[in-house]
Amino acid sequence: MYDSHYGLSGRPFQLTPDPQFWFDTATHRKAMAYLGYGLSQAEGFVVITGDPGAGKTTLVGHLMNTIDRERLHVVKIVTTQIGAHDLLHLVAQGLGVETAGMAKAQVLSAVEKGLHAVARTGKRTLLIVDEAQALPMQSVEELRMLSNFQAGGHALLQIFLLGQPEFRERLADPSLEQLRQRVIAIHHLEPMGAEELGPYLSHRLSVVGWNGRPDFTDEAVAAMHRWAGGSPRKVNQLAGRVLLFGAIEQIDSFSADDVETVIADLNGDTPAPAPVQAAPVMEPAAEPVIDIEPAPASIVEPAQPVVSADMVAHAARIARLEARLEEQDVALRRVLTLMVDFIENEESKVPQRGTAA
Repeated sequence: MYDSHYGLSGRPFQLTPDPQFWFDTATHRKAMAYLGYGLSQAEGFVVITGDPGAGKTTLVGHLMNTIDRERLHVVKIVTTQIGAHDLLHLVAQGLGVETAGMAKAQVLSAVEKGLHAVARTGKRTLLIVDEAQALPMQSVEELRMLSNFQAGGHALLQIFLLGQPEFRERLADPSLEQLRQRVIAIHHLEPMGAEELGPYLSHRLSVVGWNGRPDFTDEAVAAMHRWAGGSPRKVNQLAGRVLLFGAIEQIDSFSADDVETVIADLNGDTPAPAPVQAAPVMEPAAEPVIDIEPAPASIVEPAQPVVSADMVAHAARIARLEARLEEQDVALRRVLTLMVDFIENEESKVPQRGTAA
């Protein structure tokens, strides 16, 4: 609706990643530099992480548009909890190798042959794994094994791993020490800076034929950055709604008030969950009083403590441990008894001194 109102040839703020809208923010420029360095090294792993909506998929799309397909064969995988065996099949499929029904050892052999076949054409193979944080640990280790394939002292496969921030925590696992040693570059995509948002909006609008209408005041841009926190996806979400609001209200220049109105609508679309109320602690009922006269202070008993759920849980845990210790004690005594009986029986079989053997 708003694209026709403002004379645009398309939707500049669609949420689906599209490399034609690539914008060179400082953090994305640095990420591309690391990817380019990795390609020049022709080996090892390059790791790019970022929060959801930071532009990882757009980054990959831009990379695919810039590489030389005559020199590089690219296999791209978007993971969704892919097991190690399935991952190998997907890599083989990307190499044009049929591995249906094969055992793991056969699949590995087929993948190696496929890598050699690509190398004979004068190309290198690049494996790009997106959403790498979803990979099981065994699958991550399988990627390291694939990076071992060589020909003439040169790696047959290079791997780019893109994932959310928790993937960096996964890499810190002691079991992945050998993989970490093969990471030649790593970068985390930071949010867009406040000074970058205005040029970002202008760039995306220009891609679809923007002629200056509509425009955004500096205050409007600042309000958008505060709400979106510099996340490209959230910026696109907000900017699309702002343009829709402008088309309905016939607005050609957006102010901070216009943006705040749309933000209020967006916040109303996804209300915050109500806070969970803690269950009240039930105190034990008071004992009935028999004597109507107050008891002397010297014989007043202390108030009964409130028994909490944590105290009950700790008591139950202690009881289970005590029961387990008793079971272990009984078992130990039984084993000792059997050992004593065994030793006594063995000694009875030894000939006594002075008797015939």
